[in-house]
Amino acid sequence: MKNVGFRIYSKVVRPPRELVEGFSGIPVANIADNMNRTSCMDARIRNMNGTPLLGTAFTVKSRPGDNLMLNKAIDMAAPGDVIIVDTAGETGNAITGEMMITWGQQRGIAGFIIDGAVRDAGVIRKMTFPVYAAGVTPKGPYKDGPGEINVSISCGGVVINPGDIIVGDEDGVVVIDPKDAPEILERSKATVLKEMGMMESIKSKTWDRTWVDKILHDKGCEYID
Repeated sequence: MKNVGFRIYSKVVRPPRELVEGFSGIPVANIADNMNRTSCMDARIRNMNGTPLLGTAFTVKSRPGDNLMLNKAIDMAAPGDVIIVDTAGETGNAITGEMMITWGQQRGIAGFIIDGAVRDAGVIRKMTFPVYAAGVTPKGPYKDGPGEINVSISCGGVVINPGDIIVGDEDGVVVIDPKDAPEILERSKATVLKEMGMMESIKSKTWDRTWVDKILHDKGCEYID
């Protein structure tokens, strides 16, 4: 018998590791620009300690304020997975903290993203392990369920499916469908090279700014003395 809302899918189809690793070091902003500014988590999801993030999504849908399914997910996820938790954005209870995060780190988890609250912020801030969250509170979680593991979730306003490629840095988090990843990767690499050239022109004061006046002209902007 199905038990919608309280079930665990154990199988995750992950993209090739070399494809995931291809995004290492590419700024999230450059990737997002090549996805037409879509698929970025909203500004509530903040990098808690400045550590960049790269891996494949292992999703958890949790009852707000409850971390039973997150505890199970940490024990199930594979090295290189990013555990992403949808708590409907509720920040009244922290659903993870120092001990669970350290356990995940010991198991080779690539990082955590919580669309909710965490605690032990002072310790997390000193870690060199990626933790992203929407808030901080000392109030702890319940462990009753229900919830689901490895289903489609919403986190930071973006739909995430198990196996999606997740890239995070101090600007935020972008989510990439593995089917689109090879093309996005090549375009993002090209953007990095293009911006390196632009920085050189900025430093040499030769940066072409004619496009600004062209857009103003095309849109009919009025100049007044």
